[in-house]
Amino acid sequence: MKRTLFLALHFFFVSNLVLAQNFSMEQVGKFSFPSELTSSPTGEKIAWAMNEQGKRNVYFAEAPTFEAKKLTSFNEDDGQEISSLQFSPDGNFLVFVRGGDHGGGNASSTVNAQNLPTLPKVEIWKITLASGKVETIVESDNPSIGRDHQLLYLKGGQVWTTDLASSEKPTQLFEIKGNVNEVSYSPNGDLAFVVSRGTHSIIGIYKDANTPIQWISPSFHRDSNIAWSPDGSKIGFVRRPGGSGAAYPVLEPRHSSWEIWVADFKTGEGEKLWEAPETLTGSYTYPFFAFSGNHHIAYLSYEDGWQHLYSLNINTKSSKLLTPGDYMVEQIKQSPDGKKLAFSANTGSEPEDLDKRHIGTVDIESGKLTWETSGAGIEAYPVWIGNESLAYFSATAQRSHLVAVKKDGKTQLLGENLIPSDFPQSQLVIPKQVKFTAPDGTTVYGQLFEKEGGPAKKPAVVFVHGGPQRQMLLGWSYMDYYSNTYSINQYLASLGFVVLSVNYRLGIGYGYEFHRPAGAYYQGAVEYQDVKAAGEYLADLPQVNADKIGIYGGSYGGYLTALALARDSELFKVGVDIHGVHDLDGRYDLSPNYEQASDIEKARKIAWESSPISDLETWTSPVLFIHADDDRNVAVSQTVDLIRRFEEMNKPYESILIPGDTHHWMKWSNMIKVDQATADFLKKHLMD
Repeated sequence: MKRTLFLALHFFFVSNLVLAQNFSMEQVGKFSFPSELTSSPTGEKIAWAMNEQGKRNVYFAEAPTFEAKKLTSFNEDDGQEISSLQFSPDGNFLVFVRGGDHGGGNASSTVNAQNLPTLPKVEIWKITLASGKVETIVESDNPSIGRDHQLLYLKGGQVWTTDLASSEKPTQLFEIKGNVNEVSYSPNGDLAFVVSRGTHSIIGIYKDANTPIQWISPSFHRDSNIAWSPDGSKIGFVRRPGGSGAAYPVLEPRHSSWEIWVADFKTGEGEKLWEAPETLTGSYTYPFFAFSGNHHIAYLSYEDGWQHLYSLNINTKSSKLLTPGDYMVEQIKQSPDGKKLAFSANTGSEPEDLDKRHIGTVDIESGKLTWETSGAGIEAYPVWIGNESLAYFSATAQRSHLVAVKKDGKTQLLGENLIPSDFPQSQLVIPKQVKFTAPDGTTVYGQLFEKEGGPAKKPAVVFVHGGPQRQMLLGWSYMDYYSNTYSINQYLASLGFVVLSVNYRLGIGYGYEFHRPAGAYYQGAVEYQDVKAAGEYLADLPQVNADKIGIYGGSYGGYLTALALARDSELFKVGVDIHGVHDLDGRYDLSPNYEQASDIEKARKIAWESSPISDLETWTSPVLFIHADDDRNVAVSQTVDLIRRFEEMNKPYESILIPGDTHHWMKWSNMIKVDQATADFLKKHLMD
């Protein structure tokens, strides 16, 4: 009897020792995260922004040593992001925007996550590299740098300008009816811009204060995505339909046309070179569009069912696939000489590469494709250093992102000292790629986080990402919001949870049919099948206690978390719903017009049935609601109204309101507060 008791106690203490929490949420939340990586058009210089526990600063490095140097001194966790970082054409200045939240709506609106009595400003700043001087230029947003040192920015839908090399006051460059939303300088110094006039948008050319605006092939359509030929003689653009069109059935997927046009700069007369195939895959339009030489255009298309690069010959009007294979291409940058493209893609020699990112380069005219990185890491957001070398983000399953430089076949990691000494890199688990099948036969992928050892039966958690056009990876994400959720999953695994991060339909990385399924979101929530299948996959694992499965997610993941708790409380025993969408009843606003879509009433009924609020009667699982009240992506009213319904039905809940912050937890201490509360709530309800 004593020996049996001894063995039982020995097993209990050993199991708990194995599962003992080795690091705190705050420690793993100190992950390094670069953003805004950019390179100089001249010389071998790069710059990037680095977020270090909410303190966001600009870093700089140049050949030959590429030593990381901090150029700014913003040493407070104040919620002020850095965006639009760019070099001047001569490489002598850096320009950036400080403030706002450029990951959502009202991007240029100030963020006051500190709840200061005086609102912070959204400002354009400059750094003079020769002297190191850092100073504000103007209170505004959306900067771009043209010829010489001319800074352009958009304010109130108009174009303003100032000189970086002087202290002159900014002036409005010209006045135009409508809202300018895109500007682009030609190699010869002429300024092209896109102005939206409600039902249509047109491209204009500004030359000087005395010359009338020249219009480029004006039409009743929406023109955008300006691209110049290297000699400045041609201007390319994308043309889409204008107006609103007929009231077609809203539940039937339809082709959306788009075309590539090239116009003669002198005459303004344009010609259609290419039109998207009249298929659903051909409908998807991407912003990347660029000349290579004077006779080729590179563009991004989904036409073969995968997000790929193509080369279009202007003379023959024929196009060629540049990146063949079952993978997606994103984050594209053109080399300074215009001949090659660098990009990130989820492909490689191993099946796990489907859930990673590696860097590739391709010659636009010859089609020669080279894979610059491979292996166990995550590489993203490449930029060219000259025409041969590259810089990019680099991470692994354990080390968070830093900037890497690849030059002359050798790779150098920059700023390793920026990772805090107490960041638990060596203690993080390496997630495993898993796949399972949804009820309708769709293959669904995910990443499984599990610490070795522990009891025979462990509690488990499904994590549901937001977006939904995202893909969680087998390592640290290249997006800050999802690096944060990756850190939460690592922390939960350290506590003893088995965590499954599910890549459900509507996400990217698995082809068009997965990305754009019929009957998704407010048209039927077909993607919820994948989330429920993830919970059932966990329940079937021999090491998981099927009665101890929870779920959490943010944004679109919050929507699917709420659906899970409302529809399947028996499977998902508890959940944390972070700024989720709950009410889809208003997705189809009935206009006073006589003409209505023939299926509008059916569509409205399906939207209601796709809402979590339509299933509140069967929601019995404990829930924690979290939302910031300056959310620009999901209105805080989505959570306010759901809580009102909970109270009317006398349903229990817990909640956390974060005043002043946004969807992206701009203040690091708020992020840690939310992360810790999420983990604590799941632990309280799922761990004995």
